[in-house]
Amino acid sequence: MRYALTVGTCAILLVTGCSGGTSAAPPAPTANATAPVIAPGRPGEEARTLSPSEAATAVPPQKANAADVRYMQNMIIHHRQALDMALLAPSRSANDGVKRLASRINQVQGPEIAMMTDWLKAQGQQVPEHHAAHEGMPGMATPEQMESLKAAKGPAFDQLFVQLMTTHHQGAITMSTEVITQGSHLRVQEIAEDISVSQAAEIRRMGQLL
Repeated sequence: MRYALTVGTCAILLVTGCSGGTSAAPPAPTANATAPVIAPGRPGEEARTLSPSEAATAVPPQKANAADVRYMQNMIIHHRQALDMALLAPSRSANDGVKRLASRINQVQGPEIAMMTDWLKAQGQQVPEHHAAHEGMPGMATPEQMESLKAAKGPAFDQLFVQLMTTHHQGAITMSTEVITQGSHLRVQEIAEDISVSQAAEIRRMGQLL
């Protein structure tokens, strides 16, 4: 009987891991319900700390409204004219700084047009045609101003290019500021903020070119 009890006890010890060979595995880590959750603010706004109940339902709005769609469509038209202006610089400008700026506009705004086009298609919205109407759009050069720019060369071209492109960039900033307050789609907000910052920097650079 003692032998049977001893064998039984050893078996129990081996099964339960209490023989002293190894310790039991530590419990799996669990999320701390009291850990703070930081929610980034909209462009220009500070981040804030959410409570656990707020964090459970805090989902950034991803539904586009009319302001978002209008901004993306208009900004494509706006960017296209900037590219038309920038493409004139290599053969007409006498200023290396103007040529470098025009090259940067091509490199940045071309991909931005492609990105905004993809966004509109994903939303099931129409992409504007290349020569779509733009009357009343902030900063856009008139057909007469574009013809004058095409006809100019050397310092005259550089002077007119900087003048028109500065106004053009200011218009883009105005449009971006409007959609930041009126739009609802987070991606559009991010694009508008990026355009505002980058074009404000280029305006400062143009002020030092001539």
